[in-house]
Amino acid sequence: MADSMKKHGLFIDDMSKIRILEPEVASQTNKLKEECQNFVIRIEDFHKAAEEFITIMSNLAEQVEREKMRSIGIRNLLHSLTKEHDVEKQQLEALLLEKNMELERLRVQYESLKKIESEQLETIEHLMAN
Repeated sequence: MADSMKKHGLFIDDMSKIRILEPEVASQTNKLKEECQNFVIRIEDFHKAAEEFITIMSNLAEQVEREKMRSIGIRNLLHSLTKEHDVEKQQLEALLLEKNMELERLRVQYESLKKIESEQLETIEHLMAN
């Protein structure tokens, strides 16, 4: 009788119930179902981990972009300060040159006045001697 049932696609399992599938195929089907469920769970875990990774990388990218902008701002400020320093240096050098020229003019004037004083003192001594 079991053979005639098998010919018609009916099988008896361990619990003595009539089944359409062979017990071995049913067992393999259940194992495959469990493996699929485990696979789906692992895929969901991977998806969650990937989303967390993407979120972390997005936040990191935003931080990097902010720091990059900050660095560019600081570099521009430094460049601006360097230019200001160069302009100030040129102004001070021009002022120094101007003061040196004035010093030379005053030195020449002093020497001229000393010469005039010397000549006047000679004239006074000459007039007093006469």
